[in-house]
Amino acid sequence: MTTTRRGFLGLGAALGGAAVLGAGQGTARAADRRAKDAWPTTINLPDGFHPADITIGKQPFAYFGSLLGGAVYRASLVSGQGEVIYPGLGQGYMAIGVQVDDRGRLFVAGGWGRTITVIDAGSGAVLKTYQVGLPHSCVNHVTVTPDGAWFTDACNGLLFGLPFGPDGSLPDEDGVVTLELSGEWVQGAQDIITSAGVAPTPDGRALMVINQSADGGSLFRVDKTTGSARRVPLGDLKLQTANGITVHDRVLYAPQQTELTAIRLNSAGDSGRPVLKLTDPAFDTPCAAAVYRDRLYLTNSRFPLPPTPTTKYNAVSIPLPV
Repeated sequence: MTTTRRGFLGLGAALGGAAVLGAGQGTARAADRRAKDAWPTTINLPDGFHPADITIGKQPFAYFGSLLGGAVYRASLVSGQGEVIYPGLGQGYMAIGVQVDDRGRLFVAGGWGRTITVIDAGSGAVLKTYQVGLPHSCVNHVTVTPDGAWFTDACNGLLFGLPFGPDGSLPDEDGVVTLELSGEWVQGAQDIITSAGVAPTPDGRALMVINQSADGGSLFRVDKTTGSARRVPLGDLKLQTANGITVHDRVLYAPQQTELTAIRLNSAGDSGRPVLKLTDPAFDTPCAAAVYRDRLYLTNSRFPLPPTPTTKYNAVSIPLPV
């Protein structure tokens, strides 16, 4: 199913201890396993929240952005409880992509509002706001690398980059990088959602970008200096409905409506092969994934169910499949 702008808008701390040798070490490991097994496998989000992406940092907290107003919700993986830490900009705004970095900053892709917002992941305070792109740009998904944060433009074949300073500082607005995707990149019509999920290659030198339009849905490796893109051959696999992807231990996880696809990549990210397709009764149109330790967490977007103020939403976790 091809996603259009009209359709898109219509939808609206871990336990541990000192390791010791012998039986003590086994006891500590068993206790740690029991503690993690007790963590909830379902995290309920506020009614009507309509989530898209999910991100998890070093601490056991998940962050979700709302397609309705752009709010950000933070939930504890240990208890499942959470709170809205950022109210968003209100009606007509979105928080499609979210990504937390090691400095405790949360980067928010603002959709059709053409905004990039950086907030404090603890307090929710706004640190920086940027206006980017063209009048019809949609800032879709985001990933963070050691040298900056990168955002896809759903409809224009562009990437937006926030290069970090030597001390990790954020750029001023005139320091935002706009890259035009080139090479083998195939851009859909202006009204068609083309660029979706983005993640670093396993070696961190380039970016993996989902193209929902090219050849029924493809994966591209993109040079983050030049914007040159090359298609990653994946056989007959189509990624037309893949959105929020994540790469962990050279495996790319791509939720697709009713299933989860896992792709094993080489270090450079220019070659890959599908190794798993997984369905689960807990999946309700999963649209993004994030890893914490040995579990994979996925948001259930419930597309194409129209959101209402009382619509129930959640995220679920499963043992890391690969």
